[in-house]
Amino acid sequence: MNHETVEKKIGLMGVLIALVISFGGLVEIVPLYFQGASTNPAPGIKPYEALRLAGRDVYVREGCYNCHSQMIRPFRAETERYGPYSLAGESVYDHPFQFGSKRTGPDLARVGGRYSDDWHRVHFTNPRDVVPESNMPAYPWLAKNGIDGALVERKMRTLARLGHPYTEDDFAGAAAAVAGKTELDALIAYLQGLGTNVKAGS
Repeated sequence: MNHETVEKKIGLMGVLIALVISFGGLVEIVPLYFQGASTNPAPGIKPYEALRLAGRDVYVREGCYNCHSQMIRPFRAETERYGPYSLAGESVYDHPFQFGSKRTGPDLARVGGRYSDDWHRVHFTNPRDVVPESNMPAYPWLAKNGIDGALVERKMRTLARLGHPYTEDDFAGAAAAVAGKTELDALIAYLQGLGTNVKAGS
């Protein structure tokens, strides 16, 4: 089979292209399933507790990943600005992961503890009150929306089926952990935990 034959038969060319891409993808992806660094949690990484899990869901629902990445690349310019570069083992409990590639706003992989809870509250209510040049939209409704404890427990049970090491105590305490909390409380809890395990170990 020569090039001319392939180029004149678009159907054949499409099949061959799909085969090449599929083979290339398998060669790159399959070995990752057998590397402990990719499949095992990094030191200090645990599944999200109830409040942070609820906050992560708010983060995803509101599309925060459209403007913020959570992956620090192993380059000096990145590590000097954001901290230690991201490890695959940090994201084993993220479904889906929040790596992202767009940075309208800063990377958030190591934002935990960088600002106070009160700073975050003001920032989500009106970002320009703390960062005058910010183009981030305000999220005032988060402080009014409560969290459904039963739903959080169901999510934890679902994640346990995917291999997250939640216990019966975690399930039993989920509703109490989010009782009286708002979506803003949960989102702040989620952000305040990002990267703190790496900071503690570095």
